[in-house]
Amino acid sequence: QVQLVESGGGLVQPGGSLRLSCVASGRIFSAGWFRQAPGKEREFVAGIRWRDGTTNYSDSVKGRFTISREYAKNAVYLQMYSLKPEETAVYYCAARNDYRIAQMASEYNYWGQGTQVTVSS
Repeated sequence: QVQLVESGGGLVQPGGSLRLSCVASGRIFSAGWFRQAPGKEREFVAGIRWRDGTTNYSDSVKGRFTISREYAKNAVYLQMYSLKPEETAVYYCAARNDYRIAQMASEYNYWGQGTQVTVSS
């Protein structure tokens, strides 16, 4: 069983930046960040393959968000730039027991508790 603990959410102005962190208690094969706004489905944001750092992004965040991992801390990060109000959501870290980066939430085995990101002036 892998436990994931996120941190780094908060309130940021439109156009601002924020960095989310996710620390895992066990081995990760691939990981992803998802977000869920009120009344909406959970959507894929970015994913990373642990062994070689291959990444994948949703079209809506490509060029503005960067996912990365740090072996020493067994951590995954999501650096977000140029944030928009419509990106206000609870952001979740997820991990799965497979090297393939998945974009469907149902394919992930482990989830963090979520961290709130609010983009507002």
